Amino acid sequence: MKSMLAAIDFNPILAPVLEVLNAILWPAIGLVGSIGTIYCIILGVKLAKSDEAGSREKAKKDLIGAIIGFVVIFVLIVGLKIAMPILQDWVGTQITA
Repeated sequence: MKSMLAAIDFNPILAPVLEVLNAILWPAIGLVGSIGTIYCIILGVKLAKSDEAGSREKAKKDLIGAIIGFVVIFVLIVGLKIAMPILQDWVGTQITA
């Protein structure tokens, strides 16, 4: 099975996919950062303006959820950006082996 995979040149398939991913990741980091920051500011203002305990608690939960989601998405995008060269090298070694 490995000899058959080694005979196939996957570069024409992998190169465009990797170029698209590399082109998308940096703008995605900026987009997630800016939208996440604006959304957290809006939720913070909503929390500060809430008068009732129920609406204050809901605004607090929304803000915590937004911050956690923002951090998770940001970490995943940065992790993918860091892992791209490693994955590319690994795929190259698996194909040629």
